[in-house]
Amino acid sequence: MSVVRTPEERFRELPDYPFAPRYLAVDGMRIHYVDEGQGAPVLLLHGEPTWSFLYRRIIPQVVEAGARAVAPDYVGFGKSDKWTDEARYSYTGHVAILTRVVEALDLRAMTIVVQDWGGPIGLRLAVQQPERVARLVVLNTGLFTGHEPLSEGLQAWRAYAARTPDLPAGLVVRRAAVDRGRITDEIVRAYDAPFPDLASKAGARAFPAMIPTRPGDPGGREMVETQTALARRAPPTLVLWSDQDRVFPIEAGRRFAGLFPGATFRVVEGAGHFLQEERGAEIGREVARFIAG
Repeated sequence: MSVVRTPEERFRELPDYPFAPRYLAVDGMRIHYVDEGQGAPVLLLHGEPTWSFLYRRIIPQVVEAGARAVAPDYVGFGKSDKWTDEARYSYTGHVAILTRVVEALDLRAMTIVVQDWGGPIGLRLAVQQPERVARLVVLNTGLFTGHEPLSEGLQAWRAYAARTPDLPAGLVVRRAAVDRGRITDEIVRAYDAPFPDLASKAGARAFPAMIPTRPGDPGGREMVETQTALARRAPPTLVLWSDQDRVFPIEAGRRFAGLFPGATFRVVEGAGHFLQEERGAEIGREVARFIAG
């Protein structure tokens, strides 16, 4: 099985990303994570096609709040190793590797922050190991059971990803922004950094096709179970949803917030799908207040 590792020089001089790399070995794969600060851990989970760079404006505020910011890169993303075979990636596989990371670092009393694919992965972890989880912060995401139709924006994204094997990660982030001028060429290059060639993008190509669209699709049963468990009992939950996301519109956010009993729902104005990129400082303050409270 072919595995590639992005050369370290691709990650030199990234804007606002001074964090020392840390690594764990999981099933023969080197997994990268950021680990800053001390105190109760805040697990920051990215989506697709991003990586821990997405949380660079939130990590310092978590640390200033007296907590520990842990931001891993999934296999296939960021500084972590990458399988070149798309078939090697699966939803349950991502959950299993993240679980191994959490157990290796012995993270307890966690606040889990999820967005995009971080939602299905991180929420599954939360219901499988509830004794480790103190709070949830949910940003623009969903759980896909195959029983409900996907939004028009999500269908369009899946179609685009299917016909674009050489997925331009940085341009995807820029095109999703409300103010595209804020996503500078330097930031675009940072999101492109993990992917020097077509082979390294296998994990990014795999994610859109992994969304269950019919009952019985892989991952659908697990997401139904996750929905059921959260509706029955969820930890204190803060839902932050941007107002201009074409993939996860705000109406979907309000419905999704109803899954978490007693959740607080707040709108993040002037942001698209990657709201950490456009409103990172604001979200960082919200997360800091939530964990302090």
